[in-house]
Order: sequence, then C-alpha cells, then structure tokens
Amino acid sequence: MTLLHQAGPSDGTAASVEPADLLPLRISLDDGDGPGDVVDALALASFSTGAQPWARSASVSPAKPDATLLPPGARVIRRSEADSRTVLLADGPGWTLKASWWRNGGTVNADVTVTAADDELARDILAQAIDGAEEEKPTEEDVVAMGFWHLAAGRGPVRARRRIEAPGWDAVRANYTRSVVDSFDGLMRLQPDQVMGRLLLMHGPPGTGKTTALRTLARAWREWCSVECVLDPERLFSDPGYLIEVALGPQRQHHGGNDDSGEEQWRLLLLEDCDELIRGGAKRAAGQALSRLLNLTDGLLGQGRKVLVAVTTNEDLERLHPAVVRPGRCLARIEVGPLTEAESTTWLASAAPTPPGGATLAELYALRQGPGMLLQPQTAVARDGLYL
Repeated sequence: MTLLHQAGPSDGTAASVEPADLLPLRISLDDGDGPGDVVDALALASFSTGAQPWARSASVSPAKPDATLLPPGARVIRRSEADSRTVLLADGPGWTLKASWWRNGGTVNADVTVTAADDELARDILAQAIDGAEEEKPTEEDVVAMGFWHLAAGRGPVRARRRIEAPGWDAVRANYTRSVVDSFDGLMRLQPDQVMGRLLLMHGPPGTGKTTALRTLARAWREWCSVECVLDPERLFSDPGYLIEVALGPQRQHHGGNDDSGEEQWRLLLLEDCDELIRGGAKRAAGQALSRLLNLTDGLLGQGRKVLVAVTTNEDLERLHPAVVRPGRCLARIEVGPLTEAESTTWLASAAPTPPGGATLAELYALRQGPGMLLQPQTAVARDGLYL
C-alpha cells in the first residue's frame, strides 16, 4: 500500500482540506500478495476517505468454530480462505466490517473491525457481530495450578508454575481408611476464617496416598489458597533468603469466586518427605532448620502472613519431634495408614484376593492390575514400594 502526498493550493492561500484528499489511497500488489491482502486494504477504504470516520475493533478468543462474526442482514462482498486463515468483508447501511479468524492448534482466534458513519453505529454493529461468538471455556475441575520452587546455583530462588491433575475428594475418598476420611472430610470443607494452627502434618508408610490427598486438598482450597511445592525443603530452612522469598515474599491477591475484596491470599507450602527435618533428633542434625519451621508456623516469622505449611513424612508419630506435634501448632495431624482387610476387600471388588490384615493403596493397585512387566509376582506388592 502506498500513500501519496497531494500538494495544497498553488496560490499560497490557506484552505480547509479534507485529510483524505491529502492522502489518496493507492494499492500496489505483487506476486507476494493474496486475496486476503486485498480484503485488508479494501476494509480501510471508507475509513480513509472519511465516509465512515469511526472504527471499532475486538478480538474473540477462543471463538466458536461456526461463528459467522456477522450482524444480521450483513452483505458479504469479499471472502478469502487460505491455509488456516479466513478473511471476509461485509457491509450494510453506513458501515463496513472486516472479520478474520485462524486456528492456533485446536483454538480458533478471531478479530473483527467495524468502520461506520458514527461511533454509536460502529459500536452497535461490532456488538452484534461478536455476540455469542466466544467459545465457553471449559471448567477444568480436575486441574490445579501449583508453584514449584528450587534454589538454583547463581540464580537464587526459582519458581516454575505447572498445572497438575487433582481429583475431587469424592473420587478418591474410598482409597483411605475410615479415620483418614473423617479427618479429610473436615479439611476439604475448611474456609479461611476457620484456620486454627498453621501446620498440616501427614505421616505414614510409603504407598498410602499422602501426595494424592494433598493434590485433592489443593483443588478444594484453590479459591482461597495457592500451593507452593518446595523441591528442596532441606535448603529452604537452611537459607534465610530462600525462606523469605518463598514464604514471606509478595503474595497474590485473592480474586477467586465472587470475592472481589482483593485481600491477601493464603499460601500453602508443601514439603514432602521431611523425615530428617522433623524427627526427634532433627534439632541436632539440622541446626536451625527445625527452629525456622516452627517459627514460621507459630512464631514471629509467620506473624502477619497467611502461610500454612504441609509436611509429609514416613516416620512413626512417636519418632517425631515433640515441638512439631504439640497442641495448638497443628491445623491437622493425620496418620495415613493401610486400608483394613474389610476396606481392602471392598476396594478390590473381587478383582484379586484380599491380603490378610489389609494393604496400602500402592499394594491394592498392584493387585488389581497384576504384576508389571518388570516385576516378579512375589515383589509386585512389596511393602517398600512407593505410591504418591
């Protein structure tokens, strides 16, 4: 497209000149242009001349694949389809519309531009064109966003945001023994004004589903609490700068649900397999690490901040440090153990013989699925296998 300058009056007198007269439009096409480029240029013709001096635009993403992007009564005067992009030009009394849409992966994106004789008409035609054109975004009930932290050499604290699968509590509650179900029934319904205690402690042998329960909890709390998973908890509590960044740094504002108050959102720090940190001898083994954890959950460090800490461990309750499990510090203390023999029988539903005395969740899955390709039958349900 080339814009040519037109000189003013030769006699030097002042004159009121229409801007369009100063910049007449000339379209230059070569073999690199296509029909879509012509439509793009024609869409500006009435705006350039001043016949339709008002323009409004809108983007629609994702757009419905069958959306016409046209108001009722529109007359289509040009249409170009090439590869994954479609462009059309339409008009009506006092207005012109250009619509284009294209695919980006499985998503359809669209742009609409309307020029019109006045602003009210441009606004009205644009609203009619995009009305109902946007695809309803699916509610990803089984997905929750989490932050994953680690301390990188030379870079300091690094956070990566990931979306992970998180089943609903009703879908997994049969995986847990009765006492665990009772505890989590209350936690899943917990609201921020009911938080009493800052430490959530889950302990029990490997393969009992502690991590699965925490992912489910993240889903249940996602409207008021973000989850930050720390991949190197031993470094978190040994490096004050790292701890400040992860636990006490700027926190997202809460805009979930119907709450537009903009209040600070709760943050749940998830620390897995922290046996060395919270067992009885942790004070001697880890120096100040345990003290900082306790200070974060029930001390000056955590005052004024909405921080919860969830810790998982394979240790027996009797081996945990008494300061960790003292009353008032824990929001909940849940021992996640194997299912009883009767619960295991119900879970298996005759898919396999029930182990005497019950079984862990990992063992039940192994029994139901049969020995894996790389496992001998006698080791398929070994007690030391891991199930997160």
